[in-house]
Amino acid sequence: MWNFNYLIPSIMIISVFVGYYVSLPRLPVRKNLVFIYVVSLECLVMISDLFSTWADINHQSFPSWALYVLNSSYFIFFLSRAFAFYIFTASVLKIDLFASKIQQFCINLPVDLGIIIVLLAPWTKWFYYIDESGYHSGPLYNLLYPIFAFYLTLSFITLIKQRNRLVRKREKYIILWYNVILTIGLIVRYAFPKYLLMDIFCLMAMIVIYLSFENPDGYLEERTYIFNRAALRDYIIEINGQKPINALIFCVHNYIDSTELYGIQQMNQGVYLIENYLKKEFPDYLIFDYRNARFVMFSKEDVDWHQIYDKIQERFLSPWVSKDTELYLDVGASIVNLSAKALPYEVLLRVFSDGFIQADKTVGNDINIYDDDFAAGILAESGIKRALDKAIENDAVEVFLQPIVDSATGKLAGAEALARIRGNDGKIIPPGLFIPIAEKNGKINQLGKQVFRKCCQFVKSSGFKNTGLTFINVNISPIQFMRLDLYETLTKMIEDANITPDLIHLEITEESMIDELLMEKQIETLTNKGFKFVLDDYGKGYSNMARLHRTPFINIKLDMSIVWDYCNNPDAILPNEVSAFTTTGFTITAEGIEDEDMARKMREIGCTYLQGYYYSRPLPIKEFIEKYSCQ
Repeated sequence: MWNFNYLIPSIMIISVFVGYYVSLPRLPVRKNLVFIYVVSLECLVMISDLFSTWADINHQSFPSWALYVLNSSYFIFFLSRAFAFYIFTASVLKIDLFASKIQQFCINLPVDLGIIIVLLAPWTKWFYYIDESGYHSGPLYNLLYPIFAFYLTLSFITLIKQRNRLVRKREKYIILWYNVILTIGLIVRYAFPKYLLMDIFCLMAMIVIYLSFENPDGYLEERTYIFNRAALRDYIIEINGQKPINALIFCVHNYIDSTELYGIQQMNQGVYLIENYLKKEFPDYLIFDYRNARFVMFSKEDVDWHQIYDKIQERFLSPWVSKDTELYLDVGASIVNLSAKALPYEVLLRVFSDGFIQADKTVGNDINIYDDDFAAGILAESGIKRALDKAIENDAVEVFLQPIVDSATGKLAGAEALARIRGNDGKIIPPGLFIPIAEKNGKINQLGKQVFRKCCQFVKSSGFKNTGLTFINVNISPIQFMRLDLYETLTKMIEDANITPDLIHLEITEESMIDELLMEKQIETLTNKGFKFVLDDYGKGYSNMARLHRTPFINIKLDMSIVWDYCNNPDAILPNEVSAFTTTGFTITAEGIEDEDMARKMREIGCTYLQGYYYSRPLPIKEFIEKYSCQ
């Protein structure tokens, strides 16, 4: 007969388990709902297993219809449990199993077929049957095992194919482990059918799932049971693309300064008071603590967040008081209002992060709105970032050249090298879009190295000589200029190309001159090697004659803004500056020349070189050579 020794303790354990789980708040995401389904089925399996087995042992005391009901219930719950474990795996992997009716039919078919066979047992006796001597297995009884194994196999296959969907890498090993436990349990049940051991292995798998994915403590703040940052991440991922994201973001202004003023203990108590206030005043809202007195609220229905924020602001007009605590705090807010269109997680994260940053800066009733247009901008920026990474990784950064002409003769004298990258559509991405990203994420050094190396190769080629160029300007970003290994890097590329450094002029902006000691050291080291320096975008910063005189620039490039201002409204200031520069030995380049009238005016005030679209837009090196080799 059957052995109950393992089943009853399992029921007791799962009772405690369920009691604790349902006593805590749970995040309303599909994974948690499916887990409740799994737990419910496991409870039904254990209970029905216990009662059906006990009834089968004492079959003389029960009518046959009662035995059929009890046994059929157990087998239906058993088969459904296999299906439920697979659905949970799919929910962790963020897979919609029912996206199409055909897919839904195929997934449901094994369990539905098994349930139909079980329900027909009183008439067909295929799966099991009851007679005067009690319960007996039918010829199709072992169908239990291939059906359960089918869903286990689907879980393993789905994990292998969709593992990249997981945010945390350890999650794939957890999914693998609980499916292995279920597989072992199925084998043990097949090998020892008289021992009710399968429920123990299912319980073990549930405990693994609970500790790894479902433990509410991992989603809750310890003192107030408000959802935490991890919960917010999972909730946003869950609703992304499923429904609009409509949330209020707010934070305590200057949290770090307030912490220094009041102390960590008092600020922690203040956050506790704020969380309790939010739970009491907004019980129907999903509230998340994003750490450092930053909060996010979601509503189940459409709501006027401005009214909600007014109410919160009104509360912040009074101090937060408890024993040993009296805090005077201010608050700022942003509103996230996105449509149901799915967005990459990093875009959503950026929306909320920027929302907190701006909320900390807002004053009074001002509220920043983050809508689809803002998200589209971040999405475009992400595309540019990917294009930049791809260009750097594949050595695909292109060098375009814009001519610099002699103002006196109008002939080509030099060129400025400009970095260009292409998007997935093959179109050029404007430098104003990808350069700031490169500076922000640290890729500007790799970008600059590629451009400089390719310029060295161009100078080495016959194309440089055939065009009559005497120099080429290469931009060095402020971040590059701060690198202490800049000298070694540039020198090695010059030596590898076997060219002289005086042919490449290094353009730096006034921003690079903030740290004068570092600037003087870098310029002195590189000048001694033979490099020449050009000051770019003069007029946008704060350089003066004395400062420039101390720095060995050979050329000063007037920013196009002051060139345009002078051409539109001529005065004596710019001519006097140009005269002073040329008198002290600098050559002058006027940028942004767009027509003959501008060229004439810049020539008349003494500019040495002219650069702009009037002469040519920036050209790929090949086109540049073709255009200027015949001159």
